[in-house]
Amino acid sequence: MSRREGDKDLEKIGKIIEKMADPDVFVWLERGDDPSDQELYRAATIVADRLCGAVANPIIRNAQEKRQLAAIGEWLTALGYKNLPAGEGTKYDDMKPGTFSYRLNVPVEQDGTEKIVNIPVDAVVMPKTAKAGDLPLLIEAKSAGDFTNVNKRRKEEAAKMNLLRRTYGDDVRYILFLCGYFDSGYLGYEAAEGIDWVREHRINDLGEFGL
Repeated sequence: MSRREGDKDLEKIGKIIEKMADPDVFVWLERGDDPSDQELYRAATIVADRLCGAVANPIIRNAQEKRQLAAIGEWLTALGYKNLPAGEGTKYDDMKPGTFSYRLNVPVEQDGTEKIVNIPVDAVVMPKTAKAGDLPLLIEAKSAGDFTNVNKRRKEEAAKMNLLRRTYGDDVRYILFLCGYFDSGYLGYEAAEGIDWVREHRINDLGEFGL
């Protein structure tokens, strides 16, 4: 690439950045002049904070999910349930009553096709009272540090539930194990899709699902 072409493409990139830049952060762009030292420092601080959050939030969320699954495992083990390691060929439809496993794939039919895809489920529990042909309880661990992010992600669970129900019928049970900020808007949306939930600080409510 020649220098002229490079400069031309860099100018295009610059225009995109200017167009997408938050005018409340980069206040000098609308003025069309140079920023003051204070404005530069303020903008850099805000950008650094947002970048830090973007990097840290997934790490925190993954750590919380790990802790949530450990809490479910401890609760089930105390009731006499046996953990089936996922790496030993455990299948959701071949679990014996009184067993549970983490991160199992549940096959479903994709929308409008006969193609089978796998849905990963955080925790799968076969109740002690289950009979032959019964489906296990599917549990999705969810955590959130603010209300905004969960309302962006609420359709993910609804989409999973629709695929599960289409494949296995209305008897499928898919619930959420929640930690953090989940408001009435999020919960109402999930309830409308037939998804129930248990709050982590009320883990004993899992017993209401026949466990």
